[in-house]
Amino acid sequence: MSPDTDPSGTAAVARRLEDGMANGVLSFPLTAFHDDGSLDPDGCRAHVAGRLAAAPGAVFPACGTGEFFSLDEDEYRQVVTVAVEGSAGRVPVVAGTGYGWAQAARFARIAEDAGADALLVLPHYLVAAPQDGLVAQLERIAARTRLPLITYQRGQVAYTADSLRRVAALPNVIGLKDGHGDLDRLQRLTLAAPDDFLFFNGAATAEIQARAYATVGVPAYSSAVHAFAPEIANAFFAALRDGDAGTVDKLLRGFYVPFVELRDRVPGYAVSLVKAAARLRGHPVGPVRAPLTDPSAADLADLRAVLAAGLDLVGAAL
Repeated sequence: MSPDTDPSGTAAVARRLEDGMANGVLSFPLTAFHDDGSLDPDGCRAHVAGRLAAAPGAVFPACGTGEFFSLDEDEYRQVVTVAVEGSAGRVPVVAGTGYGWAQAARFARIAEDAGADALLVLPHYLVAAPQDGLVAQLERIAARTRLPLITYQRGQVAYTADSLRRVAALPNVIGLKDGHGDLDRLQRLTLAAPDDFLFFNGAATAEIQARAYATVGVPAYSSAVHAFAPEIANAFFAALRDGDAGTVDKLLRGFYVPFVELRDRVPGYAVSLVKAAARLRGHPVGPVRAPLTDPSAADLADLRAVLAAGLDLVGAAL
């Protein structure tokens, strides 16, 4: 698509994302809070700077790992602005948006004003919906922003192949992030989509399923581990890319599987453990906000041991 036929730059952003995801993990920064629960912009700034120094393919502020669901609009503006300013155009910045389409459009306008390159549309709030409703939700958001959109199917959002064709036909929808892990459904979606449509593995602790996703043509993935141990995340990415099955297995056995087993103990630990691990490494990201809870003392001790073991595998220190 030429600039004359792509005045919003949608195709250019898609190309940058495609290049980025071929060369690094997709990083989802944490949102830093003070101990009293208020937003800590300086903590956010420091955390984003650390993620960018670890060479991600793109950064996704204010998404699930970044506790989008707990941010008000002013806090959201600050979080996205910090990521945009920190990246300084080096990598694409894809901000989260969500809830119903009207509220999602409000967040989209804020992200657009803050300079984000694209949006990740998180699953809508609460209700189950038919396929026509899922498509209409995205149509309404797409009509109210010039930013490219990546839709996230997870929870109550799961597209059929026909619905994905309709979604992919929208001019500024460029991709889909999958959090279901249903490879039969995902393969049908990849075959139904245009050749230039982007797909991302967005399963919780995506590295566990990364090889399986790659078999259906979806090698790119998000990495929550990059938020606290980019040494591990980058070592895994390089091993997977280079076909080093021995290193992939070593990291899965020695770190990722024990981490996932710990994550599965308590609902919400997919975010809480990530934030706790970042604190263990000296990052001033603060606590999670309710309804999430920080790990218990016993789980925190287990997390420390799992993290130390993972870092040891890649020659890094806690």
